[in-house]
Amino acid sequence: MQKNNLTAVTEFFLLGFQGRQGFRIFLFCLLLVVYCGTICGNLLIITLVSTSRNLHTPMYFFISQLSITDIMLSTNIVPKMLYILLNNGGTITYVGCITQFCVFGTSETSECYLLTVMSYDRYVAICNPLRYTSIITSAYCVKLSIICWFLSLFVILTNRLTTSFLTFCGSNIIDHFFCDLVPLLDIATSGTFIPETEVYILSPFLLIVPVIIITISYIKIIAIILRIPSSINRQKAFSTCSSHLVVVSIFYSTMLSVYLLPTRKSPKISKILSLLYTVFTPFINPIIYSLRNREIMKALHETVHRHLRL
Repeated sequence: MQKNNLTAVTEFFLLGFQGRQGFRIFLFCLLLVVYCGTICGNLLIITLVSTSRNLHTPMYFFISQLSITDIMLSTNIVPKMLYILLNNGGTITYVGCITQFCVFGTSETSECYLLTVMSYDRYVAICNPLRYTSIITSAYCVKLSIICWFLSLFVILTNRLTTSFLTFCGSNIIDHFFCDLVPLLDIATSGTFIPETEVYILSPFLLIVPVIIITISYIKIIAIILRIPSSINRQKAFSTCSSHLVVVSIFYSTMLSVYLLPTRKSPKISKILSLLYTVFTPFINPIIYSLRNREIMKALHETVHRHLRL
């Protein structure tokens, strides 16, 4: 799978998870089940939020937006990865690779910003409950959501512009299961100064600033909760944001370990960490938000009974 040094690469070969056939078949079956669960779980949340009046609140609106990003991310990566597992590697065209990279970046960036907005929503709900309905209105939620998606597209289009300067005339083998920026930089034959500089410039706005905002929000939330005299009321107040806090912890811990730890991790470790936030986090999110949420379970129960009566 090697191209001539003077010939521009028109397709890449993704190695995926190399190993024995038995291991690859097991991983294929596992990821297929996870993918089906991800799509069904997130579609269920989107359907319930859009059809149940009890879920027409800002928090559930943002949860449904988060489900959209999870579906985008999984559908962008998992089907191709399943094909790669069955064939012990697989090719992807240059256009397909860049498209996958852009969709991946858009969905991940959107999730970063949506999780940040959701922490602000929980902050207002707990720290300023009397003004919550006047501050977090339906129109304001839509505006925040549009801003999140717009910023994501802007960042990714900027990133796409810099990656267009890269030239691939050597090896076309990518030791990963999808087209991410770091593996592309590793095989680029042209200078990578511009894309690498861009990563250092954008990383604070993509990861560090959202983490700081979320951390400050939850510090204030916890401070308010600890002042509540009744233990029952404290538990109720914390339960409204515990699911979001769990999702944030899982998402950012894996993202930060991949992109902000300046180490030359082995390809296997990088792929395992990437697998956590690209495949398993979208699968876990609807489980956390549904199983730990009485309102969603109630809406599901009502929907099922309504359709059974029909």
